[in-house]
Amino acid sequence: MKVLTLKEPFATLIKNKVKYIETRSWKTNYRGELYIQAGVARIRKEVKERIGLSKLYNEEELNYGHIICKCNLVDCIYMTKDFIKDEKEKNINNFLAGHYEVGRYAWILEDIEPIFPIAVKGQLGIWNYK
Repeated sequence: MKVLTLKEPFATLIKNKVKYIETRSWKTNYRGELYIQAGVARIRKEVKERIGLSKLYNEEELNYGHIICKCNLVDCIYMTKDFIKDEKEKNINNFLAGHYEVGRYAWILEDIEPIFPIAVKGQLGIWNYK
């Protein structure tokens, strides 16, 4: 199974269906089922201070170092000014939970399902869990 490691609170925001677009500096050709793993690194100060973001999650429910949900990665879109404007207007909470900038990529996630947490060490990029 393919896995993507994200820092908290972003992994939990996906699990809770607040965030359905993962923003990345790199594109992927992979499409299909994907586990989301919450990395072990604690929330950075600048993330905690991001206006509006802290209202979207509860620190007590974060699952550092665990695979916490599965989803389908259905598309990878190059971000343009128009795309960013549309996404901000469509869902402000999703927008607050991402890094939207022209030239980055929006990984579109669907069919998000929480799972029983699985303790596992994360890795960079998309990796395989057996």
